[in-house]
Amino acid sequence: TDSVCCCFTECRAQKDNVLQPKGDVTATEGEAVTLGCQYNSSSTNDYLFWYKQDGNNSPKFILSRFKVGTGKTVDEEKFSSTLNSSLRSVPLKIQKLQLSDSAVYYCALRPTVTGNTKTLYKNLWSKVNTILHNIH
Repeated sequence: TDSVCCCFTECRAQKDNVLQPKGDVTATEGEAVTLGCQYNSSSTNDYLFWYKQDGNNSPKFILSRFKVGTGKTVDEEKFSSTLNSSLRSVPLKIQKLQLSDSAVYYCALRPTVTGNTKTLYKNLWSKVNTILHNIH
């Protein structure tokens, strides 16, 4: 969805969003699976994040990837991702699947702007569910 960013030094229209494939992803225990995420960003530096939410718990940070610089990963043996800015893609690969990996996975985008980035992040954080379940 379009929104308007009115910051301290500028006011401009934004079309920042993430697009994840709809539907469930089913995989076999012990194998790997990749969850897709395409994004659109008007920023000069792309900040992409992946979160995992299981049950009624709050989403938990998995990893971050930046167009400029490096990001962080909570478990490098389990999760990996490469940000491709030309394809505007940041797929999440999950290794050695276990039943505990069944969850809702969120891809999130934070644009870089001048001004109140904390509020902007909350207002523009777009997410679509990709569900990983039925792992045998």
